[in-house]
Amino acid sequence: MLHRRTLLALPLLAAPATAQHAFIPTPEALSLLRAGGLNLYIRHAITDRTQMDTGRRGDRAGQRNLSEAGRQQARALGQAFRALDIPVAEVLTSEVFRAADTADLAFGQARVERDLIADDYTPGSASEDARAVSRRLAQPATGGNRVMVGHIVPLGMILGRGLAQAEFPEGSMGLFRPRGADWQFLGFVTAEQLIAAAGSR
Repeated sequence: MLHRRTLLALPLLAAPATAQHAFIPTPEALSLLRAGGLNLYIRHAITDRTQMDTGRRGDRAGQRNLSEAGRQQARALGQAFRALDIPVAEVLTSEVFRAADTADLAFGQARVERDLIADDYTPGSASEDARAVSRRLAQPATGGNRVMVGHIVPLGMILGRGLAQAEFPEGSMGLFRPRGADWQFLGFVTAEQLIAAAGSR
């Protein structure tokens, strides 16, 4: 167990007008995001699955990168944050290109944090990295929300369970309320859900 955690009994998603479209966040979830002070762990945007990921740092050609759909998704996600008046205090990112590119396209300048890196780039210290990120999730953000762009496996390690692709797809975010000594996990919102909410205004 990496950290104490409590699930908040709050539905973060609400059904849209037409069932074939993505669910959108509830007004309660949007209010939380607009109020700031949360830590948002965002998985990198959609990637090109035809590319091989070698685990070599600093080698774009040896990494799985964003697809064109992922680049569009990242831009739209950033636009949704702005349209929905969701404040961002700071943006931290993994050094892996798919995460760094997501952060740049969505939010502009971001600071690389070593411990946000994907687990297959530092297999010997993946648990240590996850613990460091878990500690950061407990730290309050001031002046908005803290955005951290990372990867699926480390977040599963932090939550203490494996995450399925369908539960935490590329472009999704996990919402965490910092509590000083620990954090409270509030749930997931996908990029498409946030983008749909921005479009429904």
